[in-house]
Amino acid sequence: MSAQLLIILVGIFLIGVSVLSSLGKKNSGAQLINPKVGIPLGVLGVLMIIYGSYTSDVAHVSSQMEQITRGNKVEIEGTVNSVKVISPVEADSVDCRILSMGVYPEGHEKAIWVVLKPSDEKLYPQSHHTNTSYKRDGEWQVVTRFGGDLEEKYELIVYETDASASQFFSTTIQDWKNQQSYPGLEDADMPEGATEVDRINVYLRKNCRGVH
Repeated sequence: MSAQLLIILVGIFLIGVSVLSSLGKKNSGAQLINPKVGIPLGVLGVLMIIYGSYTSDVAHVSSQMEQITRGNKVEIEGTVNSVKVISPVEADSVDCRILSMGVYPEGHEKAIWVVLKPSDEKLYPQSHHTNTSYKRDGEWQVVTRFGGDLEEKYELIVYETDASASQFFSTTIQDWKNQQSYPGLEDADMPEGATEVDRINVYLRKNCRGVH
């Protein structure tokens, strides 16, 4: 039995005690429990039920939240001349949900996408709230979600895209979500406006099947 459920049950019991305090013998007016005791217990019972219900909801939401970690990171020195991934690093061991990070040169205006290629050889574009990656001050990042087996190899590929290719990825992801099916893309499905700019290999440090 969880602590939250126990608190709720105790709260219900106290409310019951409070109700008993209002009961008495109709003829004599005698009461089973002094109202001076019963009423505060009833109030306490209501508060305990509210608290137990609230903490139970918070615990449930917390259990459903993504646990996002970071991989190892390459330190960049000097001028950045191209789009690169700096975390995770080549041959890194990663969790099921990580924050992929990278850099881009000054004046770069194209969208940046991370695409995963697991052992099934399909391509799975990743997105930050279904809208490419987050870019600011020469750095980009995107939540990257893996769903494979322990020690499975993934190719983490970085693309820069024009508006058309970016829209294609966004629409594809939204369609997959609506259908609750993620079949992946074939190499031939990749839009012409998507240009590969970096690629590394990473390996899963745990079984990520069924992780949402």
